[in-house]
Amino acid sequence: MPRKRTRSSAGRQRSLLDPMNPAIEVERLPLATFTERAYLYYSMYVILDRALPFIGDGLKPVQRRIVYAMSELGLHAASKHKKSARTVGDVIGKFHPHGDAACYEAMVLMSQPFSYRYPLVDGQGNWGSPDDPKSFAAMRYTEARLTHYAQTLLSELGQGTVEWVPNFDGTLEEPRVLPARLPNVLLNGASGIAVGMATDIPPHNLREVASACVRLLESPRTSVRELCEHIKGPDFPTEGEIITPAEEIREIYSTGTGSVRQRATWERENGNIVITALPYQVSGAKILEQLAAQMQAKKLPMVVDLRDESDHENPTRLVIEPRSNRIDFDALMNHLFATSDLERSYRINLNMIGLNGRPEVFNLRDLLGEWLKFRTETVRRRLQFRLERVNRRLHILDGQLIAFLNIDEVIHIIRTHDDPKPVLMKQFKLSDLQAEAILEIRLRQLAKLEEIKIKAEQKELTAERDILNATLRSNVRLKRLVRDELLADAEEYGDPRRSPIKPGAAAKAMAATELIPIEPVTVVLSRKGWVRAAKGHDVDPATLSYKSGDGYLHAARGKSNQLLVALDSTGRTYAMPAHNLPSARSQGEPLSSQLNPPAGADFAGVMLGGEDALWVLGTDFGYAFIARLGDLYTKNKKGKATLRVPPGGRVLKPQPVLDIETGRIAIATTGGYLLSYPVSQLPRLVKGKGVKMINIPGKRLKAGEERAFAYATFAPGQHLLIHAGKRFLRLKPADIEHYINDRGLRGRKLPRGFQQVRELEVA
Repeated sequence: MPRKRTRSSAGRQRSLLDPMNPAIEVERLPLATFTERAYLYYSMYVILDRALPFIGDGLKPVQRRIVYAMSELGLHAASKHKKSARTVGDVIGKFHPHGDAACYEAMVLMSQPFSYRYPLVDGQGNWGSPDDPKSFAAMRYTEARLTHYAQTLLSELGQGTVEWVPNFDGTLEEPRVLPARLPNVLLNGASGIAVGMATDIPPHNLREVASACVRLLESPRTSVRELCEHIKGPDFPTEGEIITPAEEIREIYSTGTGSVRQRATWERENGNIVITALPYQVSGAKILEQLAAQMQAKKLPMVVDLRDESDHENPTRLVIEPRSNRIDFDALMNHLFATSDLERSYRINLNMIGLNGRPEVFNLRDLLGEWLKFRTETVRRRLQFRLERVNRRLHILDGQLIAFLNIDEVIHIIRTHDDPKPVLMKQFKLSDLQAEAILEIRLRQLAKLEEIKIKAEQKELTAERDILNATLRSNVRLKRLVRDELLADAEEYGDPRRSPIKPGAAAKAMAATELIPIEPVTVVLSRKGWVRAAKGHDVDPATLSYKSGDGYLHAARGKSNQLLVALDSTGRTYAMPAHNLPSARSQGEPLSSQLNPPAGADFAGVMLGGEDALWVLGTDFGYAFIARLGDLYTKNKKGKATLRVPPGGRVLKPQPVLDIETGRIAIATTGGYLLSYPVSQLPRLVKGKGVKMINIPGKRLKAGEERAFAYATFAPGQHLLIHAGKRFLRLKPADIEHYINDRGLRGRKLPRGFQQVRELEVA
């Protein structure tokens, strides 16, 4: 058995000898400890080496290695393109031991002008399109080189500006970070998901960011609000409008988190809507697909056609053809913004790895201040590196000048000594470097003219050394140099803003009633509570077919974009869209399938019209009031208590009030009495019992007691039809005058034979 040895410092950990090889110790850990450490290491790797960009150059490791590998292959902006497979092979073989597909996809992203504000890779071949960014060709078909802008990341690489670290197998070295001359982390942005954190940095305009950097460099106490005078907001590669208000943008830059909204730009052209720019990362094909789906679902009746007329001259040109010129174009586009990707919200989370190597969410001021520290230190290291080179060269030139002044003696020493180097160093008090440089002088350089060149070079380098020393000793001069280089790069690589900022409110979709075609409809209710809608107002509901044992009860006329209000036998009202009702070609469907009335309740009638339409609601006890239809609306499927029904009472069919000033009402009772008076004598209530329409003897419902049977509203000049069995009596306006009196009175008896009223109808 192998011998066990317990560590005194960690009682749970034990080191055992491997039975197969006693010289190897195997460390054993509790599973919880091992998994905790493993997950922690994995999390730190994902955060620091994969998902989050570094604030200095704004790149993730894979992006940095792609750019560096391309520079090592000589793929600069002026060189010929080379196969992408060559670049990917170098990246994964030398610096990034991961999958070639992921590496190539990162390379493609850096080449797409619709994805990157300032692309780093200049691609040749199929590198995807805005409609499908991942439709790029395989890396064996495409070619690439670096863009001119990429030189802002690489131009100072060989000037002692950054640290170099071994690659994954220790055979090569790679830069820990690229010496970016511009704050690329803001210019191109970044997005990524790490473990427990994420980053979403939008792209910005180079000139605006450089101007803000200069402002902060000259005035370190500049606030975020003052920096926002330079940086108006993100600047996406597309020309969609940013509608987020300026105050919200300032709040985002103050906290480092938030969201901005961008919408498509459009214009009117020959009666059509032409979309000329889309939001960032939105596909025109997907937009047309979304709009076509709405048209097929009949949720976009105001649009008759969609076309994609995009070409090389007009990369984005989507044409929407409205049904007519009378349509409100602004309202239509506002609806399309709300129901499609024509308007999108982009999350902002300025989370990145700072100079201390830790992830942090920065506000705008701290972000630019941190980057300026990085840039200032980079410039300082570049100047120091150049100063060392200049001093080294001056030291060599001093030695060469001594050699030219004593050329004969130098030649004699070289000819007569086997090892002339130590002799030269002793004779002329030279350093090892100077002596080596003298020994490497060619014969052609011994001409008199060469001495003049050395002195001229000495003079030039001495002046440069003085400038370098002065700059390194003065923070003011160093800041001025950083500022001048920023402004020069902004002038060379900058361009105007692409995404205009036009503050506005987020779009809201139209109501369902505004989207449907507005048509006249007649809603028909049967005695058993089945409902349906027929197009037009010239429909005779009594002639429609009904189920066996069922028949016509009530009808209401209105428009398809209005809400239907149903009244049940308990006095509750319900609301539902009229356009959702089944067609009158069928026998309809029960109202109870869409509503939830009390058990045992029946439906007494239906009402349709605008919100301000007036209807008379009453019971057979002879009480009624006028209600505004909008006050009867409710979203509750269980309805809304509106009309108070006395115990044993019956709800009468509601009737519309055509004109509150001139309209009249007629009430008929089971006792054969009829009373008419102006409808304005009824009160307007939201809910309740109402007032007495007609005087009916008796207070309790008993067999044979007289009750109000029906009422009808009509306009002056209209006729009334009194139905009694199969007979009917037509009352002309002159005949109706006989029954006119004040509200609440008894009324007059109808002629004999028509006192058993079964229906009261307006002709």
